[in-house]
Amino acid sequence: MTSSTDPNDLLMERARRVIPGGVNSPVRAFRAVGGTPRFVQRAQGPYFWDAGGTRYIDYIGSWGPMILGHGHPAVLEAVQKAVTGGLSYGAPTEREIELAEAIIALRPGMEMLRLVSSGTEAGMSAIRLARGATGRSVIIKFEGCYHGHADALLVKAGSGLATFGHATSAGVPPEVVQHTMVLEYNNVAQLEQAFAEHGASIAGLIMEPIAGNMNFVRASVEFTRRCRELCTQHGALLIYDEVMTGFRVALGGAQSVYARSIAGFEPDITVMGKVIGGGMPLAAFGGKRAVMEQLAPLGPVYQAGTLSGNPVATACGLATLREIGKPGFFEALTAKTHRLVDGLKAAAQKAGVPFAADSEGGMFGFFLLPELPRNYGQVMKSDGARFNTLFHGLLDRGVYIAPALYEAGFVSSAHSEADIDATVSAAAEVFRSL
Repeated sequence: MTSSTDPNDLLMERARRVIPGGVNSPVRAFRAVGGTPRFVQRAQGPYFWDAGGTRYIDYIGSWGPMILGHGHPAVLEAVQKAVTGGLSYGAPTEREIELAEAIIALRPGMEMLRLVSSGTEAGMSAIRLARGATGRSVIIKFEGCYHGHADALLVKAGSGLATFGHATSAGVPPEVVQHTMVLEYNNVAQLEQAFAEHGASIAGLIMEPIAGNMNFVRASVEFTRRCRELCTQHGALLIYDEVMTGFRVALGGAQSVYARSIAGFEPDITVMGKVIGGGMPLAAFGGKRAVMEQLAPLGPVYQAGTLSGNPVATACGLATLREIGKPGFFEALTAKTHRLVDGLKAAAQKAGVPFAADSEGGMFGFFLLPELPRNYGQVMKSDGARFNTLFHGLLDRGVYIAPALYEAGFVSSAHSEADIDATVSAAAEVFRSL
């Protein structure tokens, strides 16, 4: 029993009695950084207030979806209107078509998509589709890239090349992950060797263009180019996981960013989520017509969902996409994110703290390292103890960043220059104590 009178402590004590660890998603538990999670009571714009009434500048934004900030008027209006028409039907709606059309219009090369309810569901379905469309079994993923908690993707790399089938979660039998090959991110030589040895068995390669569960690690242009070339050469499908980056780093997603350097670059299947739901449970996966028509009821690959295309979620997503599609939106968002990242770099440098940071659009990340890492092994060298001090120092000053060393951050259009400057000022104070 706790003797604390802090409402957050009291709520956590209650939660632990009825919810494993007191949370419904592990990273919320503050286990990595210590202390008690903040229980959110309400949110507006770039802020949320905890159970004790303390206000925080929010840089997780529900882990990415709140690109417009909390409670955007146009989004609220759309959701409220949709709610009056019904919460769920289990039957088709016109709004599902409108959302699919809106997404496809912003994704060159995508011809069809299917709506689902979570990024995990979308990633799992994309893997099944790749295997069904190719008639092959092996999937390549990269160490440090997270594609949801589907069994076949909860694996890590061992030593050496292309380690198969070592689950990182209890409850996942070895035979479930035996066809998942894990390679080192940004390692072109290892990638080429894997395809040379196993190319005829590879159904697909799934990758994050910017790995947001390694904090923020970009795929190099050469690595991305070779992923595309080798998939094409060996008849495998390139699956681009844009759950974090889609409509967050650019209106055309990360694939539009890489297409600036790689002529004609397109993935075969794109996995999307977060921003397309505007904060409601919604995700999607899509690709070329010939691939997508392998899905039931047209083809042999089964996938279904009772709440897929939920009328309230699609209203929320459509309203969000309309707002971020307005002229100048991403230019302004990018400028705000640069202001934050540049300010943090300058403050760390002045305090003599090793610090490397990067951003794209409204997504950013930083490391307590002298230079940006390129793979999971390098990310793991970041100073965890110093990060915990930084996290709590910012929290005490009313700034909420991800409570884990390996999570990206997000700036919204609702953040003002004053919010960003206050964040940099708070960080400067903490850096001086590191």
